[in-house]
Amino acid sequence: MLELREVSKRYNGIPAVDRISFSAAAGEVTGYLGPNGSGKSTTMKMITGLLEPTSGAILFQGQRIDKDLIAYKQRIGYVPEEPHLYTHLSASEFLTMIAQLRGLNTRRDTQRIDGLLQLFSLHGDRHAAISGYSKGMRQKVLLIAALLHNPDLVLLDEPFSGLDVESALILRDLIQALAAAGKVVLFSSHELDTVERLSARVVILHKGKLIANDSVGQLRALMELPDLESIFAQLAVEQDSILIAKQIMELIHD
Repeated sequence: MLELREVSKRYNGIPAVDRISFSAAAGEVTGYLGPNGSGKSTTMKMITGLLEPTSGAILFQGQRIDKDLIAYKQRIGYVPEEPHLYTHLSASEFLTMIAQLRGLNTRRDTQRIDGLLQLFSLHGDRHAAISGYSKGMRQKVLLIAALLHNPDLVLLDEPFSGLDVESALILRDLIQALAAAGKVVLFSSHELDTVERLSARVVILHKGKLIANDSVGQLRALMELPDLESIFAQLAVEQDSILIAKQIMELIHD
């Protein structure tokens, strides 16, 4: 289990994340939602160990991650919101480098990279520089890099970004398969219908504070709303989207 206990991150005294507590269990998918600027990516970076919390504790399988951060990082797979890659390398070169950094140097590891490139429809472009890849292709490289070492904790920050329909369908099934294999899966996405379909429970953040932490079904029942999109709009969206759309139409037709 991944567990956050009263975790905060402050910059010059201003909280980006303010005393949030939630857990994500092995064998299920936890959706992590919030408007832009709500603190989602900051939280993800703290969970990966890229940022240190100002206060509070993050635990994995009952142990604080800062007790042995190197050992902890060996057990996580992370797809960041922004695809930072060495674009002068090819996909094959980049993934080989990642494998070597993780101590995966056997022939079987090389075959795994080759197989994953095939399954993600990148094999034909494996020797081309990543600089020439589309956003979706770069996203697939990040997904492969995150899964190469069979991590116990999978963190996905907007993993569907740039993916074509076929690849998105594969990723949906893959997220469910990872959870079924006993992984802890935490993922953030703006595709609320996908989050609703995949997640056993949902955590919603707003202005750095936790405002919901429950199953989608329970949230529906408590708020008497039909779906996650309605729940999210009620809890975390401050603007009236219908009114704004109407005002835009009035302006462009003026």
